[in-house]
Amino acid sequence: MGKLIKNIEHCRVLSLAGEVAYQTGQVVSKTLVQNGRHSLTLFAFEKGEEISSHASEGDALVFVLDGVGKITLNGKEEHLLHSGEAIVMPAKVPHAVYAVERFKMLLTVSFP
Repeated sequence: MGKLIKNIEHCRVLSLAGEVAYQTGQVVSKTLVQNGRHSLTLFAFEKGEEISSHASEGDALVFVLDGVGKITLNGKEEHLLHSGEAIVMPAKVPHAVYAVERFKMLLTVSFP
């Protein structure tokens, strides 16, 4: 059976923040797992970049690895997250992500 977690080295201590690079004017992503039950993706947001409001079929956990990001739930409930902080965005609840400062996050989604 192939590796379930891809695009990063196995059996090695690593910095997840170091596994995805900032790029001017962009949101960069690196998929680690994508299947019918789970998704793990690293993101690097340049300051001012965003992912507009959308909803997911699964519960999504954002864990901030570096910097400061803003999560907006239901178009009105705003949460500032700093390095080391996390928030769960419930399934089917619209949410948006905005880079107040450059920031990196690990997004984990669990699907029903």
